[in-house]
Amino acid sequence: MPSQTTQPNAYAELLRNTRGLRREQQLARDTWFAGLSADRKDEVLFELEVLLKGVACFANPRNHTGATGRRTFVSLDFRDHLRETRDGMQRIVQLSRTLLGDRDKAFVFHRYLETVLPEDGARSRLLRSSLSGQELPEESLVVMRHGLTNLIEVTNGLLKLPRVPFRLFYSMLAVAMRESAQSTFFNPLSALEFRPEFDRIPSTHVLELIQNVNGDQAHRLVALTFLSLFRLLRYLKLLDAIAMDHSDRRIGGRAFLTLAVLRSDARALSGYLRRRAGGLLADGYQADLLRVPAKEIAGRFDELRSEGDRLMAIKGALTGVAANLRLEMRRTFEHDLPTVESGPSEAELRVKLREVTKNLRPSIQNAVLFLGKSLKSGLDDGQVFDDFAARRASSERLRRDIWMFAQIVRAFSSKARHTDPTIDRWGKLQSFAFVREFLGYFRAMGYPLLRVGDYPRFDAFMDAMAALSDTELVDPQRFIMAIEEAEAFHSYLVELFDRISGRVELKDAPFDKQAAARALRLYLGE
Repeated sequence: MPSQTTQPNAYAELLRNTRGLRREQQLARDTWFAGLSADRKDEVLFELEVLLKGVACFANPRNHTGATGRRTFVSLDFRDHLRETRDGMQRIVQLSRTLLGDRDKAFVFHRYLETVLPEDGARSRLLRSSLSGQELPEESLVVMRHGLTNLIEVTNGLLKLPRVPFRLFYSMLAVAMRESAQSTFFNPLSALEFRPEFDRIPSTHVLELIQNVNGDQAHRLVALTFLSLFRLLRYLKLLDAIAMDHSDRRIGGRAFLTLAVLRSDARALSGYLRRRAGGLLADGYQADLLRVPAKEIAGRFDELRSEGDRLMAIKGALTGVAANLRLEMRRTFEHDLPTVESGPSEAELRVKLREVTKNLRPSIQNAVLFLGKSLKSGLDDGQVFDDFAARRASSERLRRDIWMFAQIVRAFSSKARHTDPTIDRWGKLQSFAFVREFLGYFRAMGYPLLRVGDYPRFDAFMDAMAALSDTELVDPQRFIMAIEEAEAFHSYLVELFDRISGRVELKDAPFDKQAAARALRLYLGE
């Protein structure tokens, strides 16, 4: 099977190549960034690129807050959405000015001359000279700043219309997207792309874990997932900064564009893992298997089977992360955040942003820890998140999830005990709908708890769940076995709840059962 010492470093490759810059362009950008004297330059550049990507993501209504599936976009007035986009573009221009420094003053003077020169030829020559080439990052930034400044003026004109239909809203944002798409050095529009300036994972334990994953496909999938989860955490940090920035009296544009990127990237990661992880792992295993000489197959059977089991465990972990992330984002965007058209006040939006980051951060942190546990690394929160508040939030969220899933398991066991698996096969689809629902919640919530809690009957429980995957073929014996395993798991969850409650960081944090029950109702409402 694959050798650990010869496989490439997927983590470094993803940081270096997902933007698609040529070697000389990457060097030019690194040199430019190193020479910047702007305060908090990494945070400024990160917000700039997130908002540029946000313009593209916000053009898709699926990335808006609210229950988008229950709204008709043809009849919706997008004037409020366009205004928030305008405010977001103004913030991009402001951040560009910070990064350009003195060069921005020259740009402003050039733009003034464009408006006062009487001759069209002279005006055209001046415009070409100010926008010629993108051989250096600052030149690329000037070109983008120029284009967005003009688009802001156009947007101000469109906002005077009594109504902005979706097609006009989308067309305006599509033009704005081109400014990023045509930028040599500032084009962050890819769904899953990373930058070495702000995407390096700070935990050495996680980096070692990534590098120790055998197999090219498994190695790359794990690296991609960890990098994406840490990028999502950085989005939450930016949302916190936006909520706390009281010098900005119009935070809606920054907030809604950043939220659109958060949802888009979370959906991209979830969809990629759900649709591609199994196939990619299988392809990698097949390629490794075909390299084994036929005469060695029998002698290495146990080794090859063990490798297959390991890849199945990785697939389960990755699809578990995907399911949980999808559930969390749907709950957050459909229930916890106000819609743009509802016109939330500045104060209300600040409060909602803080609540959302408080709820989402521990969920994503636990996804990081769950993936580490699934790879049998012994990874714990103290090795990844050294902040006491982060560990406390993570433990609180884990305790709440344990309680919630314990209620789901208990309800499933109770209903299953009163269900007859020998009924007419034509009635099974309706009678066994609760089994499919339980399996869906198990993939999103239960599987991570099995791994994080090091459940001793993991294999037996997984076999029992696999037996329920096709309800039309359920026989009484397998059904009873699944019920017994579910009841045993419920007892374990009760014990695990008590253990988690005894952690040092939760010593003075009583469990809020009412809040957990409200969260459970939202989950079950999905």
